[in-house]
Amino acid sequence: MADTNKVSKLLKTSRDPQEIQDWIFSLAPLGVALIFFLVFLWPMDMSNKDVIFVIGVAAGFIGLETYWVFRGWRKNHMSTILLGLAGIAVTIAAAWSYMTFA
Repeated sequence: MADTNKVSKLLKTSRDPQEIQDWIFSLAPLGVALIFFLVFLWPMDMSNKDVIFVIGVAAGFIGLETYWVFRGWRKNHMSTILLGLAGIAVTIAAAWSYMTFA
């Protein structure tokens, strides 16, 4: 019974306009982490550094999008869940295509 109740809540609950502003501000910690990742990894002399960059950036974005999927689940926002899953799929596709064609 609880499963059908959750599905009906997901379909009926509208998303708060504040959600977009929260998403934009959630990019700030990811940007800071990315800058530190690049600053500390860039001067190292290692082979396939570009692969490590791609995997690190993809992991950061997938982590952020996973957070938004769970946030959408808690707040019953189906659109947030779908956008998070779409973001994960796009990130995986971009990283996979780079790894395949590079």
